[in-house]
Amino acid sequence: MKEKADGSGVDLLLIDTGDRIEGNGLYGGSNPVGEYTSEIFKQQEIDVICSGNHELYKKSSADREYLTTVPNFKDSYLASNLDYIDSSTGKTVPLAPRFRKFTTKNQGIRIVAFGFLFDFTGNYNNTIIQEVEKTVTETWFQEAIRDKDVDLFLVIGHVPVRSEEYTTIHKAIRAVNWDTPIQFFGGHTHIRDYKIYDSKTVALEGGRFMETIGFMSIEGLSTSKAPTKRTAGLKFDRMYIDNNLYSFHHHTNLNDSTFPTTHGRTVSEYITHARKTLKLDSVHGCAPQDFWLSRARYGSRDSIYTWLQDSVLPEAVVSKERKDKPRLIIVNTGAIRYDIFKGPFTRDTTFIVSPFTNEFHYIRDVPYTVANKVALLINNEGDILVDAEPTMQVSSLRPPEQTSITKAVTVEEMPLLDYDERVHSDQVRFGQHHGQDGGEPGLTPGYTTTDDLGDDGDDTVHTVMSNYRVPNCMLANASFPHSGAPEQVDLVFMDFIEPYILLALSFLGQEYTSEDARNYMGDETLGTVITQWVEQNWDHDC
Repeated sequence: MKEKADGSGVDLLLIDTGDRIEGNGLYGGSNPVGEYTSEIFKQQEIDVICSGNHELYKKSSADREYLTTVPNFKDSYLASNLDYIDSSTGKTVPLAPRFRKFTTKNQGIRIVAFGFLFDFTGNYNNTIIQEVEKTVTETWFQEAIRDKDVDLFLVIGHVPVRSEEYTTIHKAIRAVNWDTPIQFFGGHTHIRDYKIYDSKTVALEGGRFMETIGFMSIEGLSTSKAPTKRTAGLKFDRMYIDNNLYSFHHHTNLNDSTFPTTHGRTVSEYITHARKTLKLDSVHGCAPQDFWLSRARYGSRDSIYTWLQDSVLPEAVVSKERKDKPRLIIVNTGAIRYDIFKGPFTRDTTFIVSPFTNEFHYIRDVPYTVANKVALLINNEGDILVDAEPTMQVSSLRPPEQTSITKAVTVEEMPLLDYDERVHSDQVRFGQHHGQDGGEPGLTPGYTTTDDLGDDGDDTVHTVMSNYRVPNCMLANASFPHSGAPEQVDLVFMDFIEPYILLALSFLGQEYTSEDARNYMGDETLGTVITQWVEQNWDHDC
């Protein structure tokens, strides 16, 4: 947050740090995990920060959040609807302060800030997420939004800007405070977006994985130092800044010599040291081409999912004890987080592409005629699963940014493994090559955003890239007989999607429970089996 020199308003920078864990080798490559990233984030000056869902899937990561990250940021860490169960006392306590009120140094802008998480249900049982609809009725929240000495309500959250949760908060504040400006910062869906709620309420979402610096400008705020200055001339503006030094130099009017600070250089040196210590640049193999999450059609040779389905999963996901047993392997597409680029596949790449620590489970001797329909049911009949279990959102099995593809045909209209419909999304990813996809030569494929203010928000002009729908999960098979289908198979899947597998089997007339699901490959993860396959199949000389 930075106040304007002329006293006319305030600039706010949004970086989606909701996925601070499970995303790169700096986090996942250390033992214990997060040893280096905790110190790196601690060095940043952050006014408000909150938790995302990934911090809460496992007991250890939630404990680390409460014991390390919250103390690192003190009053800046907010947890408006998130509680922690302290294992040492057994008591339920707020993970962090519910809200924060502070006044800016120069202009005296009085801000009341909140930090929310969407109505998430997949957390470990040492945390409790309270529904936003209930949270806004609590006494502390109602008292906070009735504060008369406030110039801006700031609501940050790992929450999509176009969500029921933010709509609920907006309505709750406006019910008792109709005039005070409200600024929402959102996340989770990994897109660039800007929504206008009313003339004095806007919401900004700043992309994913720190690819974007979301810049927000507010002019015309009243302040404690100028109480007669009202918000009749209130003006909001936004910009999505590509996260690279060229952008930073341009927007700050600095250069290679004047942009770095002493503190920044120190942090950079620490990052370099951490990467060297963790051997993140060690090469496992050389990717012969680019493999895309959604920039290439699912089923094409350029799709990372096609590569996984046809090569990696059949060859690398195998139990030594049951290697001769026919098996069907189901992995959700959201288990892959990023593209693979032609060139070195390093230790860091492993964590970037698939950072999750989920293990492989299996159910033995499932009738093939049943097992072969499980992926089809999850992909093409998601509504049935949702109706049966409202807390299980099938869309959460795909990469979060897939929710932004509004122009694609529905999954139900597509047969399994036949996602041929080419779509253009308003949210597209960065590329590395020039002049692709029929774009203007010299321009880089990247974000071309359209939001409630129009199509002028991106600070860098890019060519539009194709974006394709992907299914909820992919299906591979191995050790099948040379002719015909087997009578029974080992049904292998990531433990993350076990509830969906069991529910699908139940719909298909097979009653299995979690006790029937056994560990298949020890502590191997999708990331480790990908790495093993790369080491065995790709050249090491790049």
